[in-house]
Amino acid sequence: MAERNKNLGGQLVKQTHMFFGSEKQYASTRGIDITGILLNELNKYKENVEIMTDTTIVGMFEDGVVTALHKEDNYFKIKPDAVVVATGAFEKALAFPNNDLPGIYGAGAVQTLMNVYGVKPGNKVLMVGAGNIGLIVSYQLMQAGVEVAAILDAAPRIGGYLVHASKIRRMGVPILTSHTVKSAIGKEFLEKAIVCRVDDKFNQIEGTEIEFDVDVMCISVGLTPLNELLSMRGCQMKYVPQLSGMVPLRNENYETTIENVFAAGDTTGVEEASAAMVEGYLAGLCAAAKIGHMTDDFEERKNDYVKQLESLRSGPVGKHILSGIEQIVIKGEQYV
Repeated sequence: MAERNKNLGGQLVKQTHMFFGSEKQYASTRGIDITGILLNELNKYKENVEIMTDTTIVGMFEDGVVTALHKEDNYFKIKPDAVVVATGAFEKALAFPNNDLPGIYGAGAVQTLMNVYGVKPGNKVLMVGAGNIGLIVSYQLMQAGVEVAAILDAAPRIGGYLVHASKIRRMGVPILTSHTVKSAIGKEFLEKAIVCRVDDKFNQIEGTEIEFDVDVMCISVGLTPLNELLSMRGCQMKYVPQLSGMVPLRNENYETTIENVFAAGDTTGVEEASAAMVEGYLAGLCAAAKIGHMTDDFEERKNDYVKQLESLRSGPVGKHILSGIEQIVIKGEQYV
């Protein structure tokens, strides 16, 4: 197992909110605590797992060789029987004048500062994006004593759960839908933000500008699958808007178009962390079976994971995700 950070856990290590889902997806458990649960499970099999932290996978080649770089000075090669790529996703940026001023962060960076290192990113924040991440991080900012001036979203309605939005509104924070950032103002760091309304085609409407005195702008406008390694390996990729970007074609066992190369989690399409964890279990189970390590209860466990995913994708958002998955799943030799 290779991880470029110093510790395992990915995004979970900075998620202090409680998860939704069912008991099997650790509902009502905080992300930071789920990390410990998963690590304890992994430690049960430590004789069979070599964990390499501070290790970046820098290449996957057509001869099956995987190249790794440990702590920037130890370059080595691995020749695995199978690979599971679970590299997650990266934050999308937003284009506007002066969007590179210090004080303008992605939501993940703000979570890292606050929840991992205990550092306030600033004193007054404008949150851009009213999806679940934007709403949750706004609440966490207020818990840390940071004022949230407003939350805005270019869409005509919020994208996050109403339970999160209601909590924010009760604390007096305005949520401005059909608004976007027009520009950022500042010399050495962010001092002001200018926002304005947009029409139904997301064009800015002149004369609707609002000025906010803020020293932090938090950009939370979605994620894009991080799968350059899959492209490098030669996996067939497809742009699927419902899955937030380029994703690998795969079969029902999460195996890509390159034999014994599997993918799971946000690298196959951006969803909630609960779905990513279940996909990880499923891809690992199928990868092990493919190289001769099928468990006695393989079918039972596989069916259970599939049912968990069906439950997680049962709502309106899930329907949207499923319409994307239908475009990438290989059934037999046909692409759906």
